[in-house]
Amino acid sequence: MPVLRSLLFVPGNQPRMLEKALGVRPDALVPDMEDSVPWEEKAQARAVVASYLPRLAAAGPLLIPRVNALDTGLLEDDLAAVVGPHIYGVSVGKIRTPQDIAHLDALLARLEARAGLPLGQVKLLPWIETALAIVHCYQILTASPRIVGAAFGAEDLTHDLGIARCEDDSEVAVPRGLVCVAACAAGVLALDTPYFRFRDPEGLRQNALAAKKIGFKGKFAIHPAQIDILNEVFSPSPEEIAYARRVVAAFEEARRAGRGATSLDGKVIDVPVARRAQALLEIAARLEQSQTP
Repeated sequence: MPVLRSLLFVPGNQPRMLEKALGVRPDALVPDMEDSVPWEEKAQARAVVASYLPRLAAAGPLLIPRVNALDTGLLEDDLAAVVGPHIYGVSVGKIRTPQDIAHLDALLARLEARAGLPLGQVKLLPWIETALAIVHCYQILTASPRIVGAAFGAEDLTHDLGIARCEDDSEVAVPRGLVCVAACAAGVLALDTPYFRFRDPEGLRQNALAAKKIGFKGKFAIHPAQIDILNEVFSPSPEEIAYARRVVAAFEEARRAGRGATSLDGKVIDVPVARRAQALLEIAARLEQSQTP
């Protein structure tokens, strides 16, 4: 499973912004051919993104271009332009059913064969951003082994539901939680919707912490200034790591003494608590490994 704490959108029709993206280090770059690109510039964005992929890939972050949705008539040309050795995967907007994933899977298999890539190399990040997608979320996320995460899109979902966006995200609390539950059940990452007030770092931090609290493992960014905060929030803190080590050590000591539970700092430490601490330490180890040159 990849480390995807921060995923930075870069408009695909803006060569200047793609050039700047060469100097930033989110966990993934998302050259965008969908919502950030006006309709009349879609073909231009496709060509620009394709031309930048080798240089962006050499810069380090995983590359996950976002292509246009199935119902636009642009998807196949978008995929043909980006599928190759430089990308980790593709992000596809407005997925609605498992059948959409099956169609994508077949398209990607043909393009992989054409590019000489192993079958299944190109991963998938479907956007869960319609009412129908929320209803079918688990089935969507288990429809292909290519899927590594679920991207929750609050803007399109609220449009689909015909409701207003709220600053506190209260209007999407239920679907937001459902995406986390479905992603966990499917064994993939839950990735949260962008925070659009990019000049409000404290607001971003609180929004990301709230997302982490319910199970999101990362979040999309719309500005490079958001990357460091997202990487920090979605990484275990030194304090969390130290406490997890104490929990695991206390539980192991109790287990060796023939007990199934113990206590630490006045709190009960049993099997679920110890497993949670061990999982946090494993995440910390993976992050450390991913950052080692």
